[in-house]
Amino acid sequence: MEIMSFALILLPLFFLIPVNSNPCLFDKIVKLPGQPEVGFNQYSGYVTVDDKNQTALFYYFAEAETDPASKPLVLWLNGGPGCSSLGVGAFSENGPFRPNGEALVKNQYSWNREANIMYLETPIGVGFSYSTDTSSYGTVNDKITARDNLVFLQRWFVKFPQYRNRSLYITGESYAGHYVPQLAELMLEFNKKQKLFNLKGVAVGNPVLEFATDFNSRAEFFWSHGLISDTTYKMFTSVCNYSRYVSEYYRDSVSPLCSRVMGQVSRETSKFVDKYDVTLDVCISSVLSQSKILNPHQVADNVDVCVEDETVSYLNRLDVQMALHARLVGVHQWTVCSNILDYELLDVEKPTISIVGKLIKAGIPVLVYSGDQDSVIPLTGSRKLVHGLAEELRLKTTVPYRVWFEGEQVGGWTQVYGNILSFATIRGASHEAPFSQPERSLVLFKSFLEGRPLPEAF
Repeated sequence: MEIMSFALILLPLFFLIPVNSNPCLFDKIVKLPGQPEVGFNQYSGYVTVDDKNQTALFYYFAEAETDPASKPLVLWLNGGPGCSSLGVGAFSENGPFRPNGEALVKNQYSWNREANIMYLETPIGVGFSYSTDTSSYGTVNDKITARDNLVFLQRWFVKFPQYRNRSLYITGESYAGHYVPQLAELMLEFNKKQKLFNLKGVAVGNPVLEFATDFNSRAEFFWSHGLISDTTYKMFTSVCNYSRYVSEYYRDSVSPLCSRVMGQVSRETSKFVDKYDVTLDVCISSVLSQSKILNPHQVADNVDVCVEDETVSYLNRLDVQMALHARLVGVHQWTVCSNILDYELLDVEKPTISIVGKLIKAGIPVLVYSGDQDSVIPLTGSRKLVHGLAEELRLKTTVPYRVWFEGEQVGGWTQVYGNILSFATIRGASHEAPFSQPERSLVLFKSFLEGRPLPEAF
């Protein structure tokens, strides 16, 4: 990725703050409606990233449950592009609470057990993030998003100076396979001029890293899980593969051939199978209403499969928005994925696996993990890309491919190269691994932060 001019990035770091005031106190959450009692602090609010257009990104920050002063800072980014880290990451995956009717319940496998974790609604136009110049939504792309995210962190550190030198990890999933490496790359470039970011590692789950490899692994996944026939598999790998179809679709030029193949694939896989987790049930009300942009969050039997619907209802409550210090600008309601964002979708074709290579060369540990029930960005493509990068960088295998354990059960499989590049699967997990396998995901996250191999025995 070409690095943008730092004249655009080195924006003023300080707001006009009254003397002797503590800006982070304005963002402190007293208590979320229906929230159980907890012993950690929560903050949420806005950071302006473009003064001219009054462009502001919304964040939610949960300090670590215990001893936050000794724990690292973790930034979590969901993908899409255009889907909310607040609604998906914080309230459906690895945040401290999950919605349950009118109330919230504690997530016992929240990642703030191990870190201070921040969820950023990015890019502009997602969730509660906004610009007073709504025409700017039509110009959003990877470069603008990376720049805005960098400026956000610069200015957030002004609000929270106690975290400025803290060990920083960037994590995320799906299209965050673009967001996370690009932001990390900008941080390294910024640090050459002014040391600000104490970047210690990067982790991406079921990430888009290389368009053709990631997307075309879908056909084999469908076929191997019995979702498509032998005949359709042959068509899907020869007549029109998935990367070709997506490329044509984004250019508004789908060929009759690809249209016929994709129609056959869709009929056989069925709309009642969630492609983000092909083995578990769907939220029927969401499928029938066709109201969902993201997947219906199918999970294990002890987890609410309709949690996304409940999250939408919760975050659209006025009392909740007031507690979060949030407001709606240019939209009438909060949505999981933005319906006003006009993203440069062709950016998906630009590989970011090469940026991952740059991070490794700079000494930044990288973890790529995959929920193994996801057909959208299947584990086979991610594993192939990680192995190819290891060969390109001439990294030797330091942990051979093996199982890892969560408790007394196999949590997944892992392989490590050069003690700096890791690949892992999470057994039984969906595209949103911390949602469908929260305990296994927490084991993976803890090992990643501690720089330790995943447990090899129970």
